[in-house]
Amino acid sequence: MNAERIDTVVIGGGQAGLAAGYYLARERREFVILDAGQRTGDVWRRRWDSLRLFTPACFTHLPGMPFPARGGYLPSKDEMADYLAMYAARFDLPIQLGTRVDELVREGDRYVIAAGQQRLEAGQVIVATGANASSRVPTFADQLDPTVFQLHSAEYRNPGQLRAGAVLVVGAGNSGAEIALELGSRHRTWLAGRDIGHVPITLGCLAYRLMSSFTVDTWAGRTLAAKRLSAGDLVARVRPNDLIEAGVQRVGRVVNVSRGQPMIEGQQIPDVENVVWCTGFVRDYRWIKLPVFDTNGDPMHCRGVVQSEPGLYFVGLPLQSSVLSDLVGGVGDAAKYIVKRIATRASRGRGPRRDSSLLSGQSPEPPPRAPPEPVVRIHEPQHSNARLHAAIAQQRIREQ
Repeated sequence: MNAERIDTVVIGGGQAGLAAGYYLARERREFVILDAGQRTGDVWRRRWDSLRLFTPACFTHLPGMPFPARGGYLPSKDEMADYLAMYAARFDLPIQLGTRVDELVREGDRYVIAAGQQRLEAGQVIVATGANASSRVPTFADQLDPTVFQLHSAEYRNPGQLRAGAVLVVGAGNSGAEIALELGSRHRTWLAGRDIGHVPITLGCLAYRLMSSFTVDTWAGRTLAAKRLSAGDLVARVRPNDLIEAGVQRVGRVVNVSRGQPMIEGQQIPDVENVVWCTGFVRDYRWIKLPVFDTNGDPMHCRGVVQSEPGLYFVGLPLQSSVLSDLVGGVGDAAKYIVKRIATRASRGRGPRRDSSLLSGQSPEPPPRAPPEPVVRIHEPQHSNARLHAAIAQQRIREQ
């Protein structure tokens, strides 16, 4: 099978891959972004219906283009998906959708990417598939009684999916708290897991920008990173009183299954008819056939640079370069750093510098210009998605 040769391949077309693409385009690199989704932003569209981001619009944006909403607004998951699509169109990023990468190997001084019948060879590869991959559930989940309906937060969309009766939400992080709050109005609901703390949703952009400046090679960054690793992410929007007012009851950790029902540490609860596992995700890099992972399956890197495999990089990992480098508003700095390393490597004669327009046979385009100010602001949540679409349409008209 003949392989197409290209300078840089970005695997993953979410916020991390798009941010990398923005900086690659500014460097006039030849590159392509491969994404398994059918539309840019599909990963966000598949989340539960009522999901809103935990960071305000003033921080929730990628390099070069602000989110079209007032600073303190919390975007919905569909608005975030539409913003990513608008971003890709705004900078004309070369995204190949519907392309799931099956294997990444190295042959000589080139990386080989296999995606179905397609084969690409690249001098550099940026893995931007994000921090979340496969759903994680306890090993004893399959011991629950077959009559108990269970699903992971990745599959949860709305309360209508659940059966009548009581619900146990397992995992008290942001997802668990949000879903439990939504279910509390319709079901008798328990939320299992320790209280990991709460951060005020009124936390402003200045605070987020300050935290994103705490890089992992500074004392402050290492301290905050250690706290995040040991305690997890603080719950950002749901306050303890919100759960109490919704009738959600807090219980201890789920430790096992007994007679087909969940066993709760230090407390007994009546039988439940539904279990929602908000127990997180595990990264799945089995398709990367390179010795770059530790015993936990995590990439061994320094700020996203895999030193044992020159030309291989990661973007979008938790704590990659700062305490917020896996969030939409923090991934840009991580991507910028990686692309600078690629440019430095090329300047030393380890890779050609080409224009990304060569992919389509077009004449070279100038670097992306600064985007115009958003022409529509989002104010009312009940109309926000329509307003975002209007903003996208008007912005595109102005750019034609």
